[in-house]
Amino acid sequence: AQSCGSSATLRLRMKAAVKKACVMKCGARVRSYPRGTRAAPKAIADRSMKPREVRGKAANDNLNPMASSQMLVIVPPHPLVGHWVAVARNKYSPTPMFRNALAELGRILIYEAVREWLPVVEAQLETPLAVADVSLIDAEKPIKVVPILRAGLVLLENSATLLPASETYHLGLVRDEETLQPSEYLNKLPESFSPEDKVLVTDPMLATGGTLMHALNLIVERGAKPQNIRVICAVACPPGLSKISESFPGLRVYAGIIDPELNDIGYIVPGFGDAGDRSFGT
Repeated sequence: AQSCGSSATLRLRMKAAVKKACVMKCGARVRSYPRGTRAAPKAIADRSMKPREVRGKAANDNLNPMASSQMLVIVPPHPLVGHWVAVARNKYSPTPMFRNALAELGRILIYEAVREWLPVVEAQLETPLAVADVSLIDAEKPIKVVPILRAGLVLLENSATLLPASETYHLGLVRDEETLQPSEYLNKLPESFSPEDKVLVTDPMLATGGTLMHALNLIVERGAKPQNIRVICAVACPPGLSKISESFPGLRVYAGIIDPELNDIGYIVPGFGDAGDRSFGT
């Protein structure tokens, strides 16, 4: 009994130390996983949960653990997330299988990201037996979707039913393999966003953070608020997370997994390889 107690105390101390290190390293809010779920090494994670219904903004901010002025990184503790991450990691997964893995990851992550973003209208309809009160998605308030080409499109392939009302603005960015800096080859963003617009950005790999930083700057310059922007990525890395957390407080990143490091050419390790090349076979 004494040995078990010492081990439990040691685990708690180690857990607290990891939390503190993550906050200092990346500036993002940390939330522990329940026992039995997996967290990536050096991960900054926040378990997705349903918001509590509380009247008034102040009350909601106090009781909702997802309300924060810091950047949040959410890794949903779902077995299917781990499964599709494993399929994407496997270097022997052929192009169709890899692409499907990213699409399935995108579907799960988008499901989590938009749960608080879908306004509903109350109505009544007739069932085969009686009249029932129902709620339906309000299609008059579309979510603005910004896929970063080309691989960002893959994360959206299985998400049509999750976004019954959306507008898509394509943004083409390519990273220079020597400088690791992004450059634009296509920009279909609108002239302006409303501060109330909900903006969903998709990009499978958040590595150095340069490409995402460029995209977010373009979106915020057009009027969007970081608090109303959510990023969907299959895999992220602390250097990129740290970079964007400094500039976009209130932003949320939904990731399939957080890997520990980058190699000397800016690729995430262990990572998935080049998501664009593996998704399209070119």
